[in-house]
Amino acid sequence: MNERQLDYFKKKLLAWREDILRESKDTIGNLQGQSLHLADPADRASSETDHALELRTRDRQRKLISKIDAALRRIETGEYGYCDETGDPISLGRLEARPTATLSLEAQERHEKREKVHRDD
Repeated sequence: MNERQLDYFKKKLLAWREDILRESKDTIGNLQGQSLHLADPADRASSETDHALELRTRDRQRKLISKIDAALRRIETGEYGYCDETGDPISLGRLEARPTATLSLEAQERHEKREKVHRDD
């Protein structure tokens, strides 16, 4: 992967990270601004369900941020774009679709097949 491509993915990852952080700040503001002291039990239950869903989404995004940070570290160390399992280059199309990918498409497919076999036991 050349420097221009690495720079492109670095900017993409940084922008993605900033979007997630901005959304998280908005969520915190919304959750703090809303009151769960609703008189109607159905309204309160609906509000609590919405809050729980939002918090679950934020937790998933928190985990995604750690993957983004790991990808940024791999860019800095020169390991970005190479499969952790085989050492082969990961296709640009795969990285475009999933910039945090650590496995080539073939290695990912093998990994998922192994997971499925072990999960069915």
